[in-house]
Amino acid sequence: MQEVIKLQLWQLVSAYLFILLLLGVVRMRGIPREKEIALATFRMTIQLVFTGYLLVYLFANSHPLLTVIATAIMLVFAINNIIKRIKTPLSPKIKKVIALSMTAGTLTSLLYFLLIVIAISPWYEPRYFIPIAGMIIGNSMTGITLGVSRLAEGMHSQKEMVEGALMLGATPKMATKPLVDCAFDAAIIPTINAMVGMGIVFLPGMMTGQILAGVSPLTAIEYQIAIMLGIVGSVALTVIIFMELGYKTYFNNEQQLEI
Repeated sequence: MQEVIKLQLWQLVSAYLFILLLLGVVRMRGIPREKEIALATFRMTIQLVFTGYLLVYLFANSHPLLTVIATAIMLVFAINNIIKRIKTPLSPKIKKVIALSMTAGTLTSLLYFLLIVIAISPWYEPRYFIPIAGMIIGNSMTGITLGVSRLAEGMHSQKEMVEGALMLGATPKMATKPLVDCAFDAAIIPTINAMVGMGIVFLPGMMTGQILAGVSPLTAIEYQIAIMLGIVGSVALTVIIFMELGYKTYFNNEQQLEI
């Protein structure tokens, strides 16, 4: 196996110099995104350094409770991030649905792929459990954010259409079906597009990381296929759960629209 190339400090500094060059170009072009890029770079650095030390500790002290706590923290942050990123006001009921769908969808997919597809032993092995949980939760978070945003915007902007359908005798499910379908498409299409371009247009992060670490490309491909199927399954399941429950939060017990 080829030895892994370890990055030196000056090499990391050169990567940050590239970002400084980018900020200079952005400023010259008058694009008001300097603060966002700089803040994102800073946050990424702090978060990844912290995560690196945390993973070193977790890998050296494998314990089911620690693995469960780490996964729970990822879920809590993901749910909070979804709610914060939605610009349209959300009711307490729909926030609970977001939390439920994220928890049920991601954990179901995660446990299935870890215990059945990959069959890790012990089940809480953090070297596999935590990175795969991060990929599944992160992609599901992105998908459900798009779905929630599209549904919430549609319910507010198409309020008259929904009310008109209700007056003509449609049930809440029938009246909101076009909005729900549109929201589902918005949530799932980015993941499908990633699958379509994978291997030809780009090499995914997990596969690239394994190859750089010296793993055979064929082995890396096997893992990437399994994980990508887990991701698309998790995104779809999470969004389906949300859609099935989410539209109902906009109606009262008398099936009247409440916005």
